[in-house]
Amino acid sequence: QVQLVESGGGLVQAGESLRLSCAASGSHFSINDMGWYRQAPGKQRELVATISSGGRTKYADSVKSRFTISRDKAKNTVSLQMNSLKPEDTVIYHCNVVYDPLGYADILVAWGQGTLVTVSS
Repeated sequence: QVQLVESGGGLVQAGESLRLSCAASGSHFSINDMGWYRQAPGKQRELVATISSGGRTKYADSVKSRFTISRDKAKNTVSLQMNSLKPEDTVIYHCNVVYDPLGYADILVAWGQGTLVTVSS
């Protein structure tokens, strides 16, 4: 199974930048989509950005033009560059990976433990 380790969260002021990183390890045949989701207390987890194995990206409207997702397929890592951060971006961010464990077209999903981003005004 794939395990995810996130890093890069922290406390910044509004307008500043942070970069989140997530490394996937463990047995798998292939990794399909990688992405970032976030979840505020009492709310549903929401998509922030995803990137396919072919490099196609998808962003939430609230982060378009401010956040950039990228991945290193050789290292099985995904990063989220967050610029022009706003107080409303304050939340726990979770890494997400969709993968095929054995090459039989099964699909599994792995989640990271989350990393807290706090943006002060």
